[in-house]
Amino acid sequence: MEQWVVVTIIITAYLGLTLTIGLLAGRKQSDSVAGYVAADRSFGLLVMYFVTGASVFSAFAFLGGPGWAYSRGAAAFYILAYGALGMAPFYWIGPRVAKLGRRHGYVTQAQLITGRFPSRNLSGLIALLSLIAFVPYVTLQMRGAGIVIEAVTDGNVPIWLGSAVAYGIVIAYVLSAGAMAVGWTNTFQGIFMVVIAWSLGLYLPNALYGGIGEMFTQIVAERPELLDPPGLTATGEPWSWGAYSTFILVSAVGLMMWPHLFMKAFTAKDDDTLRRTVILFPTFQLFLIPVFLIGFSGVLFPGSPPSSDFILPFMILETELPALVVGLFCAGALSASMSTGDALLHASASVVVEDGVQQFVDLDERSQRRLMQGLVLLTGATAYIFAQDPDSSLVLLLASAYGIIAQFAPPVVAALYWRRATTSGVIAGLIAGAATAFIFWQNPQFKPFDMHEGIVGLLVHIPVLVIVSLATEPQSDEHLDTFFE
Repeated sequence: MEQWVVVTIIITAYLGLTLTIGLLAGRKQSDSVAGYVAADRSFGLLVMYFVTGASVFSAFAFLGGPGWAYSRGAAAFYILAYGALGMAPFYWIGPRVAKLGRRHGYVTQAQLITGRFPSRNLSGLIALLSLIAFVPYVTLQMRGAGIVIEAVTDGNVPIWLGSAVAYGIVIAYVLSAGAMAVGWTNTFQGIFMVVIAWSLGLYLPNALYGGIGEMFTQIVAERPELLDPPGLTATGEPWSWGAYSTFILVSAVGLMMWPHLFMKAFTAKDDDTLRRTVILFPTFQLFLIPVFLIGFSGVLFPGSPPSSDFILPFMILETELPALVVGLFCAGALSASMSTGDALLHASASVVVEDGVQQFVDLDERSQRRLMQGLVLLTGATAYIFAQDPDSSLVLLLASAYGIIAQFAPPVVAALYWRRATTSGVIAGLIAGAATAFIFWQNPQFKPFDMHEGIVGLLVHIPVLVIVSLATEPQSDEHLDTFFE
């Protein structure tokens, strides 16, 4: 039997198991909107840990991370830096968000913000910006799944078919069971991808170089520029410190502002679960170490992949591992892709309905759930079309989306900690920040000090929020007392 056939059988078995877990997970979930969006606020520590870690580390980390280590060297370490920094503030913010969610019935990020700053237009704006950011993120996951399947099946299953099959499975269980399916499939997928990553990350340097230390010794001798911080650009030139540091900063600021992650605060069963998840999260960062080792192991390897994002499947195939191992690797990579993609599809539909449509059209709970399911299909179809672009970079797709998502941080902080903030200030700041980020994204040659456009947006956003808030009528003490104790 040919290797690609064996690999395809293993992939099919993995997808079948994932679908089964996702469908079974929803058996005890209520039919309410809170059940579909927030899993009836029932997640314990195990599920919270894996749903958070697996949602953060996706095809972006499993394929884009090795791709950057292979082609840009030390530049890849920005992923490790922002992951460690970005979760820390949620130790304080998370329990406060969860408490307000229980008190007021919030299940989305925009509900929290507009609960403090009442405005249908603000809610609709947040829903729109979230959807704009979600599409490239889902696109990244779909393309990652397609890349892996095409590579390990020797092209017999092309990218378009691989991504369609994998995400057909994701859409099926998200449509059926919502947040509960996302939680339990993420737990399974998170465990699986960590085991696979560590196995490959330790095996490849030892098999090819005789050890990790020897691998880096050879890289220092032949390609020292890869290990000089902050690494290289996509064109092979030294990356500027302005770009490197602001990539870290915008990603750290935006990490927990992603609606699909922020919403997990509403799913935790208590505050201690949230705090323990934040404390334990850095241990999930260890997943990145073998991922980077895989990328570095390809630097001096003869031959080259079609693009840097293909380096991981390229290395697996070129080292002539048994078909069973190749199939398990593929399943691990699919775990990384699908564990984030399901959370994104679920959150995108939840946000658009709860924070967009529902603000202008009164729908009953059954209609809301049906509309959410329809939007899962629509978002998935849109991302699928973009995923067929052969020139898209997995890392840069995500980096561009962070410029928008980082703009949610000032409204969240203002809602939780600044009594003098007003609705007008938050709307003005959000529009100014998002518009600035978009303009500089489209015109990167004008970015000051090569800064990430999201940071430039925040430098405009925050002063506008403060100035307009101070210039407008403060909110009533009665309203503020429902948010501040």
